[in-house]
Amino acid sequence: MQIAGISSSSMISNLDSVQTKAKGDFAEHLAQETEKAQQAKDDAKLKKTCQDLEAVFLNIMMTNMRKTVDKSKLVDSSQEETMTSMLDAEMTKDMAKAGGIGLADMLYRQLRTPDPVSNKSQAPK
Repeated sequence: MQIAGISSSSMISNLDSVQTKAKGDFAEHLAQETEKAQQAKDDAKLKKTCQDLEAVFLNIMMTNMRKTVDKSKLVDSSQEETMTSMLDAEMTKDMAKAGGIGLADMLYRQLRTPDPVSNKSQAPK
């Protein structure tokens, strides 16, 4: 059927090409969004892991600092040592979450996947 210079075969071919293009664009967009979501999830895990590593480092540092201080003879028990180590562990976790000494940020910048747009090298010049 032909209506004012438009044939049904040309309309069908145009419709097919538009649908194919739309499917391709949607699939490409979906793949990009999925990759962004996965990278955001991975970045959050990496950031948390870097904070945990900084907390462990701070805990080791705090433990070794406590060893340099003379112990009180007033209360000398294993319970006090256990409580002190638990206090240090929680305190260093909070320190790392609050920014700590900057170790987590440095590790995160070094370990994250580089942005393909910026292409900046992390190596010193």
